[in-house]
Amino acid sequence: MNEILRISNVKKFYGTKTNITKAVNGITFSVKDGEFVSIMGASGSGKTTLLNCISTIDTVTSGNIYLDEIDITELKESELADFRKKNLGFIFQDFNLLDTLTIEENIALSLIINEEDPDQIDPKILDIAKKLGIEDILEKFPYEVSGGQKQRCACARALINEPQLILADEPTGALDSKSSRRLLETMSEMNEKLSATILMVTHDPFSASFCKRILFLKDGRIFNELQRGNKSRKEFFNEILDVLTLLGGDVGDVK
Repeated sequence: MNEILRISNVKKFYGTKTNITKAVNGITFSVKDGEFVSIMGASGSGKTTLLNCISTIDTVTSGNIYLDEIDITELKESELADFRKKNLGFIFQDFNLLDTLTIEENIALSLIINEEDPDQIDPKILDIAKKLGIEDILEKFPYEVSGGQKQRCACARALINEPQLILADEPTGALDSKSSRRLLETMSEMNEKLSATILMVTHDPFSASFCKRILFLKDGRIFNELQRGNKSRKEFFNEILDVLTLLGGDVGDVK
């Protein structure tokens, strides 16, 4: 697999010379095309700050971030919005669906913003809706469908422009256990069947156990790394708990 994302000695410091917070302190790693990677760590470990830098929401203090060999730390402010809409997909914690638009229109919004050929919009929406099993609810509004269907709509919206990388920040944080499982199963389908490359930040070991690889952060640095390999999800979950115990982070029960 080709390397799609490369993080090279990235640092993000806040404050003044006499009072510096090293949120991200020299992190280096890469993500290959088609991987499903999780970044874990306790609150304050730097995981969300790192994701914000990768998503271009925040800027690095030093170091480089390459997406498909484009150094995004060198992009001008005027270039960032165009870069995001062409290369990145986002799955938000609250999904950010617009209640005044139908499911179809919510998905179409990404294509319209990206100036897609109008003749291609309907076929693309139908194709992704079929793949995610929501073709029967396209004419409904978000308040008329289930939580799981909303989740799949949000995933369709993230995938519709065929981004290089999908970023998810605590996507199950506001969900109950049943909805969390459904979303994670959908994200796994996106990765395995649709070859989506996903980078997810989470503090939840249950969520992380759906990934193929996990990077653990502590005090702005990489503390450990786990590969799932051929392990069952439950075996992987138990390994995650062992590392979190060393980290002193939050642990939970298998749902």
